[in-house]
Amino acid sequence: MLDTQVCIVGAGPGGTATALKLSYLGISCILIDKSSFPRDKVCGDAISGKVTTLLNRLDPAIMQRFRALPTQVGVWGIRFIAPGRRELRLPFATNYSQTDAPPPGYVARRMDFDDFLIQEVKRRDNIRFFENTAIDGFERTGEHWIVRDKSGAFEVRAPLLVIANGAHSAFSRKIAGHEKDPEHHAGGVRAYFRNVRHTDEDNFIELHFLKQLVPGYFWIFPLPDGYANVGLGMRSDIVSKKRINLRKKLLEVIESHPPFQERFKGAELAGEIIGYGLPLGSKKRLLTGDGYMLVGDAAHLIDPLTGEGIGNAFYSGLIAAEQAQQCIEQSNFSASFLLAYDVRVQRVLGAEMQLSYRMQQLMAYPVIVNIVTAIIGNNKRALDLLTQMYHDLEVRRSLTKPWFWLKLFFKRK
Repeated sequence: MLDTQVCIVGAGPGGTATALKLSYLGISCILIDKSSFPRDKVCGDAISGKVTTLLNRLDPAIMQRFRALPTQVGVWGIRFIAPGRRELRLPFATNYSQTDAPPPGYVARRMDFDDFLIQEVKRRDNIRFFENTAIDGFERTGEHWIVRDKSGAFEVRAPLLVIANGAHSAFSRKIAGHEKDPEHHAGGVRAYFRNVRHTDEDNFIELHFLKQLVPGYFWIFPLPDGYANVGLGMRSDIVSKKRINLRKKLLEVIESHPPFQERFKGAELAGEIIGYGLPLGSKKRLLTGDGYMLVGDAAHLIDPLTGEGIGNAFYSGLIAAEQAQQCIEQSNFSASFLLAYDVRVQRVLGAEMQLSYRMQQLMAYPVIVNIVTAIIGNNKRALDLLTQMYHDLEVRRSLTKPWFWLKLFFKRK
């Protein structure tokens, strides 16, 4: 049996962020994943400015190595297209310039990005990484957890577990009690296409809120070598109620919706259309218990509006590592002490998630969305504030307040 102070189950962005931060704090850990890397992960592949900021904060050298990869493409903002086809272009940074600074965000296949993070893990001497090791059992014994693989031959004992094994985490569901709630869960499908026409010249990612999909959306994200990540997502309760086949709906949008018929003429589908689940952060949940913390998708931290999961997983992983440091210093791994993790995650990500949830609910009414889009599109101050939202927590908090919008739109010029 292996002993460690912190055992991390799941080596996606949340798990690797936890391991790397612990390593930089001088704390050894064990990181386990059921897969061998590189491995694919169904995702939109968008890496927001939140991720690049956090990577750079962890170690600027990591960010330099990532930017040098040929497997990513820089992106400079988001295009929101309302059901009435009115468009909002929101750059990730005001007064951005492709020549003066590196891109604020990127798109990279998860196979490449997650493997990059694993290579960073392997650079650290105080992280013991075990891949191709599927954990099948969790047992609480006294003040420790014991985790085992399916064979029972691999065992780890630790006072603290970080559960970062994704949207289908058995620990999250069976031990933490986070059952799937269709109203706070989404289904998505993703496909890779080559030679999609008229991609944005400034490499903005595209979110199309089509009338037949709201409050879901259709996306096109650029990738290197002429490829694009194309997909759509909808809330699970709506998918079930309307009996929607998401794979068929994706092809229907591409083949019959006028804005996309021309763009996908001659485009080639590379591989299959693959589906996946998205546990959304629109419902507040308890993320801790005696000797454990939930991170990333296992903690239901996916943005309810955009579907972004990588940035929130990475952020929660860093917070988990800093909380682990406090636990080790105080020799306290109790549920009550670990509640500080919940408080901090809520403070950092809660306002943003609530804003996204309210906007997701608004998206169910296409007429209102069209009107709001037109108003914002003609209000430079509103556009600037939405741009600041991506890197300014206080702005995100303000955007959740109705009085803020009333003051913004009805303020005399």
